[in-house]
Amino acid sequence: MNEPAARDGAYAALEALFAKRHHLGEALGVLGWDRQVMMPDGASSARAETMAALTGFSHELLTAPETADLLAAAEDDASLGEDPALEPWRRANLREMRRAHAHASAVPRDLVTALSIAEAEAEMAWRAARAADDFLALLPSLTKVLELTQEAAAAKSAAFGLAPYDALLDQYEPGARAESIDALFAALSDFLPAFTETALARQAARPAPPAPAGPFPVATQKALAETLMRAIGFDAKRGRLDVSLHPFCGGADDDVRITTRYDEDDFASALMGVLHETGHALYEQGLPDDWRRSQPVGSSRGMALHESQSLFIEMQVCRSAAFLSFAAPQFRDAFGAEAGDPAWSAEAFTARAQRVERGFIRVDADEVTYPAHVILRYRLERAMIGGALSLEDLPGAWSDGMRAALGVTPPNDRLGCLQDIHWPSGAFGYFPTYTLGAMAAAQLAEAARAATPDWDERLAAGDFSALLSWLRTHVHSRASLLDSEAILTEATGAPLQAAPFLRHLEARYGEAA
Repeated sequence: MNEPAARDGAYAALEALFAKRHHLGEALGVLGWDRQVMMPDGASSARAETMAALTGFSHELLTAPETADLLAAAEDDASLGEDPALEPWRRANLREMRRAHAHASAVPRDLVTALSIAEAEAEMAWRAARAADDFLALLPSLTKVLELTQEAAAAKSAAFGLAPYDALLDQYEPGARAESIDALFAALSDFLPAFTETALARQAARPAPPAPAGPFPVATQKALAETLMRAIGFDAKRGRLDVSLHPFCGGADDDVRITTRYDEDDFASALMGVLHETGHALYEQGLPDDWRRSQPVGSSRGMALHESQSLFIEMQVCRSAAFLSFAAPQFRDAFGAEAGDPAWSAEAFTARAQRVERGFIRVDADEVTYPAHVILRYRLERAMIGGALSLEDLPGAWSDGMRAALGVTPPNDRLGCLQDIHWPSGAFGYFPTYTLGAMAAAQLAEAARAATPDWDERLAAGDFSALLSWLRTHVHSRASLLDSEAILTEATGAPLQAAPFLRHLEARYGEAA
């Protein structure tokens, strides 16, 4: 890509402006990672103010009158450069610039900074409340986040002519609407209850796989995780693995940081968390070099597509029998287990990795029950944003919803509505993208398998090159050139559908499996 200085006009000025904004985002990414991983608790107030100030500066860049004038001038310009090959990218970049400007302009700066500070305070309160199983301790700060989020949603609703929840959803999945999500989720809700019973009955008819005996030292778990991350394609020179209370992928360009949380009695849980986040990281590391370091068109597309990449790696690949036949010997070697121990066999690991169980914790849920966790949160957050559910009633509504969806009732709030960081961090509208991502991952995997007939043989041999190349070509390199539906259609031949996900579940967990 030519440097902006090499071209004249409004578009070049916009590229320079958005490069500045990108660098602010990079700083915020690393500061946010540090807040969750290394920052001492006593620094929380000062860090919140610093991040709010940087967020405000970024907002100011976007909403300045000069920015609006440049956008209008660039959109009126018939040419964005002399190289025809770059025209689609520049026009898509201008589209994404306009979108970012519209979202920023809808909300006043004082609300943006107030929300940033409130989210930081609520995140810290959530940590303490979760550890103490004390929802009431979180309630004041969470109430502030919700009220400010409702205010922002109302402002965007007025600006975009959308329902308030749709306006929030659009931040995470551009163009998505609750109506279309409801239709997709209805297909899952119709299918999954009876199918869950079938999968559980089939599972109960077989002997339970033996479990390997711990403890599993954290240092060994981390070394094993890093080995498998690199094998799949993670560039360790441009990223790192750390520990946080809630696993995530963050950081900055060429500094992609992922986290997990360890349990010395169960290494598989942390490992699968790492592999999930590795899918996110591979996406970030695979974005096109010419655009990702400065321009919005070079950013990853909506969060449904982002979640599809993590679930593609974790669920479609790393919980498969083929992958686990490759990984099981590495598990044994890492922890010094005997090769003949049945608990350490590939078959036992596969049975455990594909075990269906009605549980309380979303991040530990299997593929079959996971959508119920997400659909519950989706319905609760819509009710909260719309004012139909008060925060005081959230714990009870959560318990009722879990009982209806999965037949289990959390014994406490730590295993209930305190388990996720999303609402304290202000991420209302994010939750549905998890299951949309699972559906997209299954659809992408069908297409990738069709293009790679020896898929299982390659995975069993530890060869991930064809898989990663396919993702690089069909998802990562597309960045935000197209919208999510177009990227998925281009890669698979169809927009997002429930059927491929249901076929995947049938093949792995159904009667014919």
